[in-house]
Amino acid sequence: MEDRKVKIIVASSVITVIIIIIIAHFLFVSKIFFLICGAGVAVIFTIFAFAFISLSHKRRRRVLESQLKSESRELRIEYSFLRKVAGVPTKFRYNELEEATDGFQSLIGRGSSASVFKGILNDGTSVAVKRIDAEERGEREFKSEVAAIASVHHVNLVRLFGYCNSSSAPRYLVYDFISNGSLDCWIFPKRESQRRPRRSGCLSWKLRYKVAIDVAKGLAYLHHDCRSRILHLDIKPENILLDESFRALVSDFGLSKLTPKDESQAMSTIRGTRGYMAPEWLLEKGISDKTDVYSYGMVLLEIVGGRKNVILVEDEKDKSKRKWQYFPKIVNEKVKQGKIMEIVDDRLMECDENEVIKLVYIALWCVQEKPRFRPSMAKVVDMLEGSVMVDEPPATKMNLVDFLCVDDDDNVTDSNINMPKMDSIMSIQSNMECNSTYSFSTTVFSGR
Repeated sequence: MEDRKVKIIVASSVITVIIIIIIAHFLFVSKIFFLICGAGVAVIFTIFAFAFISLSHKRRRRVLESQLKSESRELRIEYSFLRKVAGVPTKFRYNELEEATDGFQSLIGRGSSASVFKGILNDGTSVAVKRIDAEERGEREFKSEVAAIASVHHVNLVRLFGYCNSSSAPRYLVYDFISNGSLDCWIFPKRESQRRPRRSGCLSWKLRYKVAIDVAKGLAYLHHDCRSRILHLDIKPENILLDESFRALVSDFGLSKLTPKDESQAMSTIRGTRGYMAPEWLLEKGISDKTDVYSYGMVLLEIVGGRKNVILVEDEKDKSKRKWQYFPKIVNEKVKQGKIMEIVDDRLMECDENEVIKLVYIALWCVQEKPRFRPSMAKVVDMLEGSVMVDEPPATKMNLVDFLCVDDDDNVTDSNINMPKMDSIMSIQSNMECNSTYSFSTTVFSGR
């Protein structure tokens, strides 16, 4: 636009000078005419020189501005790359996430207090944007936990890109997008009521065993190899994702807790999921890394059996009623009867019997009601990989089953469990104390 204005001014000036010269040719004598003509020519040259210098200056300025913008963009890309490499979480603006998710239209998952949307960032990176709808943590605590989790790097942990924080809910977490979705879609039969189209299928036994090892390695890293011990506290198939090669990645650190390594236990509000919460958490006796071990054991049983550990089934005596059925109790009975293969997912065409027995034994060790009888996750990895022999687990009455199966309401789902009544807790705790004599080899679980 500015170049056009300069050209118009130059053309108008030259035409005006030429007109003046023509008028002077008719009005004045030859000497005066030549003077006017010479002055006009000088003015024309001056105008052209001014226009040339002005246009050259503006072109040079545009080139410099373009170079600066390009360098600035390259610096921003490099800075973003270095932040990702260093593991520093990026603080996104709300409009960036809104644009990346197309107005939060592509819903890929929903929980009791959060929703997950697929998005694509400006650099083409596919991400999963988790919107936390519930106001559970303060801003300072939210940022500190985000920074702690983002600095953790392991091949079996989902990477956190960044976050979007505000003074009030909702808050947002931006994770890597994992193409094959969560483990529950690959080990449980597809539900007819499932509305959203999701990738699903029946995972082969070989891949199920690999997933068990991957998850164990991820948890072992959180428990033993981080500067501060990180307790996940919400291990379940919905929080285990599978990438394009079906490598398992532990995700969703919404309930995670950071504890110093010299602390054996810590207190935490009961906020877990039905069927995966360790007894000591429900009994308000403190949590530890063994709390995650219990949840992992439950997931192992679900991987083997292809069914939820706590489900509602029809009452055999009264078909109009439904009751809770506890899968670990069924497994425990089958182990006593020597019929372990009967609990295997019947959709599996083939599986290794020795590996099935190993996974079931490890799972039953992990779900022991007394935390001190459970192996560490590092020891679980050794057992899965065969460097440590797996002994038959001790018999347990699973006293907690009486508490988990008390609710026969058809509308109850596998969402977050409510606080139990104190009299029920005390009764269960008393029974657990009376039935806690076990005979087993302690050398296997000396810890690592």
